[in-house]
Amino acid sequence: MTEPVLLSGGNPQIAKGFGDAPVQAWLDAVPGWKQDVCRRLDALIVATVPGVLKAVKWNTPLYGVEEGRWFASMHCYTTYVRVTFFQGTRMAPAPAGPSKVGHVRYHDIREGQFDDVQLTDWMTQAAALPGEMM
Repeated sequence: MTEPVLLSGGNPQIAKGFGDAPVQAWLDAVPGWKQDVCRRLDALIVATVPGVLKAVKWNTPLYGVEEGRWFASMHCYTTYVRVTFFQGTRMAPAPAGPSKVGHVRYHDIREGQFDDVQLTDWMTQAAALPGEMM
């Protein structure tokens, strides 16, 4: 079995797939401290959003409550893990990171900066909003 290729920033290249298995394969391939952050984030989403749906598209884990519609994703960069909230401007407080897409907001997690309380609140809010069709 060959190891997944790491793209720029250390983001794993994983084949598109639906369900928990491709997300777990992506998590297994994340390097260094970012793997702990990504595993914690995945576990937090599973605990916060009963019956959450998962997929990997574009080398990025996606999370949703309705098939084909996604409320959040994560992606590895060199010095942080980026969480994308597809309806972020509708959340309070909105995540601070702006996007070129008006309603999308980002939250970047750097080593040692995982905020369980804020992330749980945002995931609860995001899951209650209409998902983004992708």
